[in-house]
Amino acid sequence: MVERIAHNAPVLVVGLGRFGAATAGQLDRLDREVLAVDNDAGLVQKWSERVTHAVQADARNIDALRQIGAQEFSIAVCAVGSSIEASVLITANLVDLKIPQIWAKAISTSHGKILARIGANHVIYPEREAGERVAHLVSGRMLDFIEFDDDFAIVKMYPPKEIRGITLAEAQVRKRFKLTVVGIKSPGKEFTYATADTVVSNHDLIIVSGHSQDIERFATLQS
Repeated sequence: MVERIAHNAPVLVVGLGRFGAATAGQLDRLDREVLAVDNDAGLVQKWSERVTHAVQADARNIDALRQIGAQEFSIAVCAVGSSIEASVLITANLVDLKIPQIWAKAISTSHGKILARIGANHVIYPEREAGERVAHLVSGRMLDFIEFDDDFAIVKMYPPKEIRGITLAEAQVRKRFKLTVVGIKSPGKEFTYATADTVVSNHDLIIVSGHSQDIERFATLQS
């Protein structure tokens, strides 16, 4: 039986570059216990008061990881990407320590394949994913874009003119555009779930889900 990991389990973050620091910082803001590790004493000092624990150690050395108790963690993030060799060594050490969930940053497809083959459960491509997201946003109508597997996405955007002033049932968004309007935000109000009776105004924002190509077409409709 696969061990179930608690949703609030402590997280080991190796590497305090921009990606690792952002990950550790956000986890701390979510009230997660974090042990941040880096070989750079300056970065460790900088983050020592921002996360639960920050220690200086060479994570390429498995004995150094054992000394700081890395084997006690259920979740680890290898945020080292500038050196592929270091990234692979650290990830291999985390695998050897039998950490159940390992997230590893990759800077290329080949790098990612190596990380996956040696045992990383999740391979992350921060730069590529950020570039893809920006490419969808530059049109100006989309305000946020999150793409999942199988070309499925959720987008925050301004509503096209064709669906304004009428209910979503009348607009027939799903039938005409193969999309679902999930939520809506009117000025000064919070996002709420959209229903068939929801009427979209000129000043609203909407959350739309569907396949990326259908969303792109929907976003190019007259505003």
